[in-house]
Amino acid sequence: MEKLNLLYSRSQIAHRVRQLAEAINRDYQGRELVLLGVMKGSFVFVADLIRLLDLPLAVDFRGLSNYGAGQQSSGRIVLTREPTIALQDRDVLLVDDIADTGLTAAFALDYLRRPKPHSLKFCVLMDRTERRQIEIPIDYWGFRFKKGFVVGYGLDHAERFRNLPDIHCLENRD
Repeated sequence: MEKLNLLYSRSQIAHRVRQLAEAINRDYQGRELVLLGVMKGSFVFVADLIRLLDLPLAVDFRGLSNYGAGQQSSGRIVLTREPTIALQDRDVLLVDDIADTGLTAAFALDYLRRPKPHSLKFCVLMDRTERRQIEIPIDYWGFRFKKGFVVGYGLDHAERFRNLPDIHCLENRD
């Protein structure tokens, strides 16, 4: 049996997403941005974030997976969907739901450098630092926490809990 403990409320999330959008608007003022969300977890975050961006932008998604149905990273990254927008000489912002071990982010950033974008930055909603194996550059982050498995606001466990409007820490209770 699972227990959900509230970590961040919908109002805390909305406030933090607004702050991130303000920083992105400031940093990309007068430029066009390609925002790449990492499927599936980032879709709620991306939807809320782009509605607050006041600049020309294109949105696309890429699919990466390394969790499967568990709570631990498998360490094996699988590319499940490539971006369909040309990235060469463009300002690209990769947006993900969570940075954990750093393996997926490092893979994605390395992959996105290949078409030689003008700039490449990384934005995450949740930065879980406890299990970091590879240091990764995070330009914009919503919340930092050390441990726990989080669900809600697009984040899932075995495809469950994405629809929760708040972010919860998932505890297994047997």
